[in-house]
Amino acid sequence: MFQIKKICCIGAGYVGGPTCSVIASMCPEITVTVVDPGLNEVVLSCRGKNLFFSTDIDSAIKDADLVFISVNTPTKTYGMGKGRAADLKFIEACARRIVEVSDGYKIVTEKSTVPVRAAESIRRIFDANTKPSLNLQVLSNPEFLAEGTAVKDLKDPDRVLIGGDETPEGQRAISALSAVYERWVPKSRIITTNTWSSELSKLAANAFLAQRISSINSISALCESTGADVEEVARAIGMDQRIGSKFLKASVGFGGSCFQKDVLNLVYLCEALNLPEVASYWQQVIDMNEYQRKRFACRIIDCLFNTVTGKKIALLGFSFKKDTGDTRESSSIYISKYLMDEGAKLHIYDPKVLKEQIIQDLSQPSISGDNPERVSDLVTVTSDPYEACESAHALVICTEWDMFKDLDYEKIYHKMLKPAFIFDGRRVLDHLHTQLQNFGFQIETIGKKVTTRIPFTPTGGVPRINEPPVKKPKA
Repeated sequence: MFQIKKICCIGAGYVGGPTCSVIASMCPEITVTVVDPGLNEVVLSCRGKNLFFSTDIDSAIKDADLVFISVNTPTKTYGMGKGRAADLKFIEACARRIVEVSDGYKIVTEKSTVPVRAAESIRRIFDANTKPSLNLQVLSNPEFLAEGTAVKDLKDPDRVLIGGDETPEGQRAISALSAVYERWVPKSRIITTNTWSSELSKLAANAFLAQRISSINSISALCESTGADVEEVARAIGMDQRIGSKFLKASVGFGGSCFQKDVLNLVYLCEALNLPEVASYWQQVIDMNEYQRKRFACRIIDCLFNTVTGKKIALLGFSFKKDTGDTRESSSIYISKYLMDEGAKLHIYDPKVLKEQIIQDLSQPSISGDNPERVSDLVTVTSDPYEACESAHALVICTEWDMFKDLDYEKIYHKMLKPAFIFDGRRVLDHLHTQLQNFGFQIETIGKKVTTRIPFTPTGGVPRINEPPVKKPKA
């Protein structure tokens, strides 16, 4: 059996860095080179021994027995499939670079989330540019790690999925990669399939998880209208063994690099294969996520007497979830957009996200349209949550950082304008409702009626957010 001794990983992001660091830690006899720096604790124990970071891509590829492709695959923003299909330009660039500089036998493995048949596209590039001295085998090995728990997920995975050709050469490559994981993962958890099944399994897994979140969020809207508590509903249905309790946490919506991208990729695949009903079904998962974000923003506006123009609103949390600085598809971005569209003055605090990242996210055309200068007028990024809340009309929790449970809310209340509102988009303050009401806060949360609202002018039905005025061209 072919034995892997050297691994090259192109890309040291949220997938490549942790994956290769854990492989190096678990397989000290394998030399692992990540071309594109990152990561800390696990890295320090292996770095300089059998884990190396480099910018010399060509040399790392040439020396490697196994090459992981772990680069970004964003949703296309132009052309055919805009807004749905995955943009594979970085995958293609890697494939062309690998075949250009390689010789001998190598296993090339997709780690990035890719659409079904991406491995086939890589193989076609290899076949069209092959040379007598070259033998490249293509595998699919999608990651199933979560940001914030990546090392744990890699060291003790639910499963490792490896897809390859159903040929002797393909099976030989699968066996070689399996042998790496078998150093610390029980063989019973290593699943082998063909490449198409492996690629589709990754998309389907994220789509199913996103679907559960959208499903419970749809129930949260019903709970707010009836007096039920979505946490109690989720606990009740989660105890059904056929359903289970995970991913039934109602909130302002899912974010991150994978869920929306993968569901949209699945929608595009179904459309391309002339399966419109299937495409429509999965599109509804995305639509419900967007509805939840907009509904939450509308609730803020309505409770603040139907206008937030010029009002200071403290927005706590900007990353898409706690314990990461990743803001990709964060619900905070979209809630900020809706509030900026209404002229609110946002004071944003997040313990990990840099000011530059927040400004960049809010200045992108899909958020600010043709008026990016409004971000500098309406957004202030602070390094202190108390400063963000001072003289604010409302405090909005958008990320479930643990520190938000321990803030001095009595101090915050006394420095806010009255009536002082808390909008808890993550249900992190449920245990404090009585205490917060005693301070004088008006509390609004997801999927539950906490107290009678201060009267406001109803908008009738589901509230709508005004679209920003079209910027007139200068004469």
